[in-house]
Amino acid sequence: TQSTWGPNGCMESRKREREDNESVQVDKNGYDDNDEPSNASRPMNKAARRDCPYLATINRHLLDFDFEKLCSISLTNQNVYACLVCGKYFQGRGKNTHAYTHALEEDHNVFIHLHNQKVYCLPDGYEVVDASLSDIKYYLSPTFITDTINRLDANTAYSRALDGTDYIPGVIGLNNVKNTDYVNVVIQALCRIEPLRNFFLLSANYESVKSSLVQTFGELLRKMWNPRNFKGHVSPHELLQAISVASEKKFRIGASSDPIQLLSWLLNTVHKDLGGSKKKNSSVIYSTFQGEVEVTTEKSGQADQPSAATSGTSTQRSPFLYLTLDVPSAPLFKDASQKNIIPQIPLFTILKKFDGETATELLNGERKRFRLTSLPRYLVVHIKRFAKNNFFIEKNPTIVNFPVKNLDLKDYLLPSELPNNPVTKYDLLANIVHEGKPDSGVYKIHVHHKASDLWYEIQDLHVTNVLPQLVALSEAYIQVYERQGS
Repeated sequence: TQSTWGPNGCMESRKREREDNESVQVDKNGYDDNDEPSNASRPMNKAARRDCPYLATINRHLLDFDFEKLCSISLTNQNVYACLVCGKYFQGRGKNTHAYTHALEEDHNVFIHLHNQKVYCLPDGYEVVDASLSDIKYYLSPTFITDTINRLDANTAYSRALDGTDYIPGVIGLNNVKNTDYVNVVIQALCRIEPLRNFFLLSANYESVKSSLVQTFGELLRKMWNPRNFKGHVSPHELLQAISVASEKKFRIGASSDPIQLLSWLLNTVHKDLGGSKKKNSSVIYSTFQGEVEVTTEKSGQADQPSAATSGTSTQRSPFLYLTLDVPSAPLFKDASQKNIIPQIPLFTILKKFDGETATELLNGERKRFRLTSLPRYLVVHIKRFAKNNFFIEKNPTIVNFPVKNLDLKDYLLPSELPNNPVTKYDLLANIVHEGKPDSGVYKIHVHHKASDLWYEIQDLHVTNVLPQLVALSEAYIQVYERQGS
């Protein structure tokens, strides 16, 4: 049969391969370590070949490695191979496995292991070693070296995907699987934060970490920065599955959620999974995002005596990964044409919460004053727009005017800590926006591309240029600022 003989005298060429001094040998059992079917299903001992006659049947346009690596029949995630002819996933490669059966029934003969990137010809069972497969292996699992990573922020060149799409690595659309725009904007923001990005682009930094969340997050970032993608977009499907499992379905596909809640959970969970502790700089998460704030609490009845020496007043310092800014209630104005006027407020006005003098009233009668004592390398700002009650969610549409460059936090830093924080200016790196009604709106993000000094708006798969002046007039919800010189 063709599966035994193959085209071009496959059996005869097998005899030659035993005599070929340049053949590459697999392990002594002809079997890679990731396959564990029964002994009866083990492939026979085969030498690797460089002249597989089936390579021309590979269809790169049908390949998509973004989805969860499960057998399409058994739904197992063990020993899964992708058919390079039709793109479907199957378990195993020995006899009585789904991949072997697929090869016989469909005459599809070339398969790649989805974890070790080895390519095999089935049902013959030999490994295929051919340089022409390198693009497929890189598409499946992009790899980076330090020199390449160090040049990423200087690269202005577009890449051309196999489907003909031009894209900028790192500025690439993400599939909205189902109500997952809130996840996409968080991923887009995190993937351009240099120390975080650089850490996860080098898979050696976390290859021993057993967390599926960490592994899939790193894999997604490598795909988003891959200059040799087959498509002009990436699907976050595997990461979404990992988030759903790790959060016990608090964040799941098909149910929208709040991106600030996801961001907070994600940063803390990844920090813990990387072995981080409560100590400063104990993980790349803390070294990148952690700052410190001094909180002075005045008990009820002590509001007129803000001194820390006053009975009922306490002061403590607390770490933070992001700052929440309160937006005052929007007045219900109407202009001459009876249209609602959307109010505007400067960012510096709501930053006064951290000047050490402005008091925040709590429901229990306490008053708190805040002052920054340590500035993070990357400052995450949450502009609190949504308020929940027992019946519905309200959204404050107030426009917060903010600088795109040179946000100075010197006035909000405790003066005695200035020597420890000599750089107090920040530039905007990413701006997450919510547009529309609170229960039916959409999330999009503005990102700064350093190499070209241009801004892009990304809404799921759609990537377009945007002027920085328009970025500053958006309904900002979460912002990421980079400290100058970081």
